[in-house]
Amino acid sequence: MARFLRWTALGAAAALLATGCSSGASDDGDDGKGGTADARASAGSSATTAALPASLTGQKLDWGRCKATADSAPGSEWSCASLKVPLDWSKPEGTTIDLALIRAKSRGSGGKRIGSLLFNFGGPGGSGVSTLPAFGSTFSSLRDSYDLVSWDPRGVDRSEGVRCRSNKDIQAAESIDSTPDTPAEEQAYFQDSKDFGKGCEQAARSLLGHVSTTDTARDMDLMRQVLGDRQMHYFGISYGTELGGVYAHLFPKNVGRLILDAVVDPSADAVGHAENQARGFQRALEDYLKSTGQDPKQGSAKIADLLDRIDGDPLPTSDGRELTQTLAVTGIVLPLYSKEGWPSLTSALEAAQAGDGSELLALADGYNERDPSGNYGTTTHSQRVISCLDDKQRPTAEETKKLLPEFEKISPVFGDFLGWDTAGWCHDWPVAGQFDTPEVSAAGAAPILLVGNTGDPATPYEGARKMADELGKDVGVLLTWKGEGHGAYGSGSDCVDSAVNAYLLKGTVPKDGTVCS
Repeated sequence: MARFLRWTALGAAAALLATGCSSGASDDGDDGKGGTADARASAGSSATTAALPASLTGQKLDWGRCKATADSAPGSEWSCASLKVPLDWSKPEGTTIDLALIRAKSRGSGGKRIGSLLFNFGGPGGSGVSTLPAFGSTFSSLRDSYDLVSWDPRGVDRSEGVRCRSNKDIQAAESIDSTPDTPAEEQAYFQDSKDFGKGCEQAARSLLGHVSTTDTARDMDLMRQVLGDRQMHYFGISYGTELGGVYAHLFPKNVGRLILDAVVDPSADAVGHAENQARGFQRALEDYLKSTGQDPKQGSAKIADLLDRIDGDPLPTSDGRELTQTLAVTGIVLPLYSKEGWPSLTSALEAAQAGDGSELLALADGYNERDPSGNYGTTTHSQRVISCLDDKQRPTAEETKKLLPEFEKISPVFGDFLGWDTAGWCHDWPVAGQFDTPEVSAAGAAPILLVGNTGDPATPYEGARKMADELGKDVGVLLTWKGEGHGAYGSGSDCVDSAVNAYLLKGTVPKDGTVCS
């Protein structure tokens, strides 16, 4: 059962449901706190980056034509390069690995160009090289002032991407019950988790202990230097907001204009994140049910009853595979990432109630990145190796069982799955986790704009205020959108888009607490 914290699921949903040196210049926009955003950030680098060898900081990126892949064929406006970073940041002069980068150069010139704008689309484990071109039109207006840049973080896709098991083994694991009801099912569930971890260890080898969010944040600052930028300008979405907060903590003086959209709660540990997501997806499901004229409580109970029936008797589908309870839940989750997916959820649930699991299976396959030939993507593999290195918390089976009543109270539909996930996700993982919660305090950083969506299922709105508070006074600035779906920018709110564009293009910081309805 994959955790649901993935902005990149939007890309899958959209596809399925549609079936250089910087000048260092910036505009003098008022940040609303007594100066421009850039003027409040120091030009100095941290001690960590200052000590790096010239073999790293003096790299010249060889931008060239991007290689087309099965799922991505960027147009001529996009170019690709690779950046060398230390495998182990405690040994910067040791072994290096290559990170894949992609860029669309700014259309601006002279004083209009601000620098590079880095994007992380979440996951963790999402490929920026594939995702940025797919959403290029969404960010087109930002190219007047920025080179649009993204990358595959370490352990992801083209950057030493980790594949922990074969397509055949992934499909076989679909039969594992992720909400075990018997000792035999429980044993199979935890054995499958252990086997997955062993597969990751064999695939990643020494990299497995060096794919943390902290490692990637340090990669980002080296990227900033090699790109020729005095400050870090960054757009982080979903998990990318946690990465942005960790970067700001490590390098507060290098913070330029940072946007954090669909904000992760930095005060939550692994269990807290699972509880937050149970609340968020239940809230989104109830909003969906209200939109169809159903009573949220009764509608949720009806869906929970359907899932119970599927648990005992999986549904047949048109492609010959069975729709298991786990696949059914995943199929329900995907269309909740965006309001545009709600009609597909209605159709899929109606078909499932009539005994046909084909539509829910198609939705689950979209989330799991399974193509018609039976090939699966590896986003969830990378997601797991990154989050299990980050998360120190490892609940046991017995501890999880004690938590289940609270999870079920939070969500009768998603509670069991996310509750059991806290024990199974990193069960018997080959390397220890690094922290209970990430450190994101960033005293002295320039104002960072956070965008929270009240209907966000994967990163519930409450986390945005907590991130703002933990970043620190005069740093975290919260903009609220009363909307639906995972992420706010580019989702149909002129108010949100205008505020974000004004911040990024002019340095204008909205008043903390501004609300877009």
